[in-house]
Amino acid sequence: MGSTNLRPSSGTGDPVTAARLETTTALAADAIADLAVTALRAEADLTPKPGLVDRRGTGAHADMDLSMLHDSAESLRGAFTECASAAGDSDSAIDLRVRLGLIGRNGEETMLDATGGVNTHRGALWALGLLSAGAAVRGDMAGAIDVAALLAQIPDPALECDLTATMSHGARVRRRYGTSGAAGEAQAGFPHVRRHAFPALHAARRAGLDEASARLDALLSLVAHLDDTCVLHRGGPAALSAVQAGALAVRAAGGCRTPLGREHFTALDRMCLDRRLSPGGSGDLLSVTLFLDALDERTSPPCRP
Repeated sequence: MGSTNLRPSSGTGDPVTAARLETTTALAADAIADLAVTALRAEADLTPKPGLVDRRGTGAHADMDLSMLHDSAESLRGAFTECASAAGDSDSAIDLRVRLGLIGRNGEETMLDATGGVNTHRGALWALGLLSAGAAVRGDMAGAIDVAALLAQIPDPALECDLTATMSHGARVRRRYGTSGAAGEAQAGFPHVRRHAFPALHAARRAGLDEASARLDALLSLVAHLDDTCVLHRGGPAALSAVQAGALAVRAAGGCRTPLGREHFTALDRMCLDRRLSPGGSGDLLSVTLFLDALDERTSPPCRP
């Protein structure tokens, strides 16, 4: 892999939008899409999760279940493939960003058709679409994050005249509470994934926990620190503080592997169910975590004795 693949083009203007794309990855678009779909399915299957759909039931949701999440994930395979393919034949970052916007809007329509109009994975489509393109440009985890962050900083011209884009729950929450949401997370290079989810996931693995427990630790670390717009939409700042405090209590008690940690988790889960609170933003970032983790495993050189 090359050391950098985003170079300023000749001429003037914003260096971000003028950046040239030099693709060096050897990963095929369909392989990248498979990583994205697998990550979405793995997040859905993880059980238990506080307030989220899992194998136990619908969580705090009345309009979706595990089967629907599986169908939704599979419906996005084509969009992720297109995002990765577009990265291979786009001349510049701005050109690729425009194409990703179109692919994303079409992908969202396909998702809504598959779910009967239920928004299951809009945030995940945004994040994993950018990262699929990033993985196609660079191939390695760090490079994919860098490219995705650059692309996320480029406005989509089509949205400037689309009033419906500013009417989503996430957009309303961002305006009301001043949170960055999914857009800001991507623009900043997924800091909650890098600073919280990855350390928790890797620490749990080093401690010998099974993979499901390690992934739950990663999810709880996200819930504890993310200003989750899904929770804010449903319950406001007080609900967000309560959910974050609940997740922190589980983590401080040693996670669900300890009796006290399981007690705190049960309390958090019950609160989410009783108050219909769903940390869906954290769930989306767990999918991002699992995608990047799988990408890193696939592209890292093998260890030598």
